[in-house]
Formats: sequence, structure tokens, C-alpha cells
Amino acid sequence: MSKTERRSTLSLEGRCLGFVFKEGTPKCLRLLTADGEHVVKLAKEVRFSLDQAIVPGAWIQVLGKKKLSHKPEQTTFKAYRVSLATPGKLEETPSVTVPRPTASAKILVCQKSDCMKRGGKAVCHALEAALSDRELSDVKIQGTGCMKHCKAGPNIVFMPDKTRYSRVSAEDIGALVDEHFPRISHPEASAANNG
Repeated sequence: MSKTERRSTLSLEGRCLGFVFKEGTPKCLRLLTADGEHVVKLAKEVRFSLDQAIVPGAWIQVLGKKKLSHKPEQTTFKAYRVSLATPGKLEETPSVTVPRPTASAKILVCQKSDCMKRGGKAVCHALEAALSDRELSDVKIQGTGCMKHCKAGPNIVFMPDKTRYSRVSAEDIGALVDEHFPRISHPEASAANNG
């Protein structure tokens, strides 16, 4: 551990926004708290023992470790326990409105021949359609060179969190886009529809 890092205990409570999966196993948890959205890495023992009731929208408590760095964007969280919780005073958090993707939000898609042969073109078309259907014009699709996982293509990476997916099919795209860029409820739109 470098001199610019220190560790402390982690105790967060908020709404589960979803999971980041790798090879069918949840690797990280996305959590909305009063401080904003956090991505929390799940310890191996937690990944395989998650309560079935912990689904997007559930109110949960996360206990673990926090590694602090001198740069706030490099602070990392690791969960050793995830459990259902009862909403407390954090109920005032903006649980319905999820922040829009940042300007740096983009999806990298390998354009090399192995990925293209394994369905990369269909994945690109599905990404364009999913982003258009969800009105996510601020999320860009960017073609890349080889991502070094040719036999596991097509390969895509969601930025800025650098979550990589391999063996992606066009049918997977809608769920992945929803996981990384949750739909946002606009109160003014629902008021206009009701009035």
C-alpha cells in the first residue's frame, strides 16, 4: 500500500441500482446513497451468497472496507457483507432520479475481424437501437482495435467504469444498457401525460 492510501471501514445504506456481471457472476454492486452513486466490488464469498431478494430497487446495507486515495476518483469500495435494510433517514435521497450519463460515457466495441465474425455487427446495430430507444444520445459508441480476447468476441467495454463484456450477443445489449444507464423517471413528463 502506498503512502498516499489509507483504509477504513465501509458502511453504506441505499438503493441497489444493479450489478456488474463477469462470466455470469456479480462482480460489483451499483448503489445509490445520499452521497450519489457508488460502485462497490463484491468479495468472492459475497458474490456466491447474495440474498435472492437483493434486486435493483431494494434498500440494502453494505459493510466492508474503503481504500482512500489522495485522488477522490481513485477511492475504492469492497463489500464483505450485503444485506437487506429498512429505509431510514436516507429515504430523502433522490431514489427515483438517477444521474444521467456523464459526457465521457461511451461504449467501446472491438472492430477487428474475429469479433465481427462472431456477431460484432449485430451487437453494434443493437447498441445503436438500444441507445436510441432509451433516448441516450449523450452515450457514444466508439469502435476500437483488438481488445486481446479474440476467441471470446464480440468484446465491448462500458466507459467510464471500464466494465468489459465478452461473448456478447445482440440479445444481451438491452439488459446491459439498462444496467449501466438506468432509465430515468422525469416528473414533468408524467405530469404532462396525466394532464
